[in-house]
Amino acid sequence: MSAAGTASASGLRIGVPCETKDRERRVALTPAAVHAMSTAGHQVLVQAGAGLGAGFADAEFAAAGAQLLADAEQVWAADLVVKVKEPQPAEYGFFRPGLTLFAYLHLAAEPELTAALAASGIRAYAFETLTDRNGLPLLAPMSEIAGRAAAIVGAAQLSTAAGGSGTLMGGAAGVPPAKVVVIGLGVAGTMAARGLRGLGAHVTGVDVDLHRLYEHHLDGTVDATQSSEAALIGGHVRDADLVIGAALVPGARAPVVVSEEQVASMRPGSVVVDLAIDQGGCVATARPTSLSDPTYLEHGVVHYCVTNVPGQFPRTASAALSAAVAPKLALLAADVVAGRAGTPHEHPALVGARNVDAGVIVHDAVAEVFPDLPAQPAPVPA
Repeated sequence: MSAAGTASASGLRIGVPCETKDRERRVALTPAAVHAMSTAGHQVLVQAGAGLGAGFADAEFAAAGAQLLADAEQVWAADLVVKVKEPQPAEYGFFRPGLTLFAYLHLAAEPELTAALAASGIRAYAFETLTDRNGLPLLAPMSEIAGRAAAIVGAAQLSTAAGGSGTLMGGAAGVPPAKVVVIGLGVAGTMAARGLRGLGAHVTGVDVDLHRLYEHHLDGTVDATQSSEAALIGGHVRDADLVIGAALVPGARAPVVVSEEQVASMRPGSVVVDLAIDQGGCVATARPTSLSDPTYLEHGVVHYCVTNVPGQFPRTASAALSAAVAPKLALLAADVVAGRAGTPHEHPALVGARNVDAGVIVHDAVAEVFPDLPAQPAPVPA
């Protein structure tokens, strides 16, 4: 048997490498999910230490049936690699034809990664573009955590210790609460709005979907609503102590909803938290930051634009992500096995996840962002 081991005749070698993004401590599969994959006939190769940051010891993975390997190269030699965040440049050398990758990719904001995937011949599936009748099932768990975290982070950044204006979310007797604007009331925006209202802030929700605004106004998620019209948003942003950006178009670059002029109109010490930064950001002045260096000042406004917000809550985030990913991973593994047997198949529950395949971009939204890269022609309408 090779160093990486072998799977059963009907199974695959599934690799779970350590995450290499700055301070990223999540792991894609928990020991419980590893046990399920092992029981299904797959061999799971886990890089030693992959789960430590999330509180899962190597011994737990071994007891679940995983083979522990010391080196990332051995784990990436698997048939199918599942990880949390997009591969970092040091990992591009592991790409090869015949490898299937399953992870958060956010390719619209990652031109170098997209080019590397296309050049390698790899088959790449993205968590964030997989769709079903309920929406985005693999994005939703992390959006929920990011939204909840945004309320905590936004409140903290308003303190003078963090460079903010010194405004307390709930105000005080005789002092009005902080004014918050949440742009986009999907899962992340909704969770942020609920958390901020819980802290006593006055929250205005902005969205393009009037029915969603109607529902959230009735259920008390927000204090006030505003349709997404640039001229009207500007007044809310100008008066806001905190702006949460959470606008999203699956697979595509996030729409820029807040202009630089609008940010410049905010009071010094106000705060912007752009949760859409993974997809390029929905605030014009937003640029990616890391957990090691999360903020910067622009026009006197504190910007928090961390690209892996849930990574600072790895225990909760890993458990939530693994529970959502494991059933889809099982289906993807079955598809890979079928393809190798000469009967290519894509399970309906994986619709939208495949972004790059054998050198070609196959997701329409990603292809629109990178017109110079080879892309699968869009189907001609009947």
